[in-house]
Amino acid sequence: MNESELYKKLIDLYAERSLPPELESEMEVASQNDPNLKAEMEDLRWTVDTLKSMPAPEFTEESYQRILMKVYASGVEMLKRSPDPSHLQLKLPLQG
Repeated sequence: MNESELYKKLIDLYAERSLPPELESEMEVASQNDPNLKAEMEDLRWTVDTLKSMPAPEFTEESYQRILMKVYASGVEMLKRSPDPSHLQLKLPLQG
């Protein structure tokens, strides 16, 4: 993981309020010297808070069918589920 990816992950954790208080304080101090970082942290936290405050969408059978029809219309071929792996089947002794 390079430094840029680390900063992005820290900002994500900050926005989700998942950082320990000490690290969150360090992030806030660091953002005081970098207006772009501060703006990104505030925007992402606001977005996460807004999404969490909204009610969850209702997923009905109609929703499922509508999505399925869109998938079929886009030309995607749905593969059948593969059978259970043989290592999950009980091995019975053969007689004879």
